[in-house]
Amino acid sequence: MSSSTVLADVPLFPLHTVLFPDGLLPLKIFEARYLDMARDCLRDKTPFGVCLLKSGAEVARAEEPSVPEAIGCLAEIEECDVEAFGMLLIRARGTRRFRLLSHRVESSGLLVGMAEPLGEDIPLEGNDQLAKFGACAEVLERIIATIRERDPDSLPFAEPFRLEDPSWVSNRLAEVLPIALRARQKLMELQDAGARIDVVHHYMQQHQLL
Repeated sequence: MSSSTVLADVPLFPLHTVLFPDGLLPLKIFEARYLDMARDCLRDKTPFGVCLLKSGAEVARAEEPSVPEAIGCLAEIEECDVEAFGMLLIRARGTRRFRLLSHRVESSGLLVGMAEPLGEDIPLEGNDQLAKFGACAEVLERIIATIRERDPDSLPFAEPFRLEDPSWVSNRLAEVLPIALRARQKLMELQDAGARIDVVHHYMQQHQLL
């Protein structure tokens, strides 16, 4: 790993949620450390890192420091609005997974880390995975159609809908299926689209969603 592949001083936002590449993340920001982070990211057009909280709280507590998971997802702010004095509404989109090599807490309470971007998913292999992917894509297409019919504004995915892309399909299903948070984190960490397809396909079979 060369130093050119490492991102230094990435601001981190530990949350009780898992962000996937191309996933949408609406946030209400009111803490000073994150207001400053959002301002800097917007000004410099730089991403921040979203990590699932391993322990600790989202809101700063001196007696309970935030400890992030080692694998997270970079996010870029797409929309920003002011809801009330001292509060920002933003919508961010996940871009690329990263491995957290180290992190520190700044005087403001903001976590800042050194991050190694991770590669793209390994593509599918074999007819079995292709068949499972086809079934998963059909389920996701039905989910999108149902949400669009009921409430188009609540659709949790951004267009274009890449239903031909195993990574996109498996990531979106991992977001919307009622999977335990730690299991969702493990799915996000996978760098193998076929392995993620296998897991979500098995889950949907177990719960009679196929």
